[in-house]
Amino acid sequence: MSYYFSKTLEMPFVQAIQHVTEALAGKGFGVLTTIDVRATMKKKLDLEMAPYRILGACNPGFASRAIAAEPAIGALLPCNVVVRALPDGRVRVEAMDPHSVMALVGRPEVGEIAVQVRGLLEQALSKL
Repeated sequence: MSYYFSKTLEMPFVQAIQHVTEALAGKGFGVLTTIDVRATMKKKLDLEMAPYRILGACNPGFASRAIAAEPAIGALLPCNVVVRALPDGRVRVEAMDPHSVMALVGRPEVGEIAVQVRGLLEQALSKL
């Protein structure tokens, strides 16, 4: 079982970030955090790398249900969506598979929520 699913886009990196954010919003996800991995690597390690962002996506309704079912589930939230530039100029979008990750919890009610969230993330990526 893979822990993520992905899509490759033919657009500039900055435009891809906006496009992904809008697609997630269309399925009820907000982006709670944005981690600029490229900037962090440059600052902390003086390492050059291609643009790479991690978007922490959250659907509040599903997050609330998951927390009610398993209060410690916050350790696995939010759903990370990676947007990274490829050497050929395209952009790769990779979303964590909540079903794979939430299987670690071993609770059927959490698994059911994860399946629904996965479906919404897949729908968002299909709109890209």
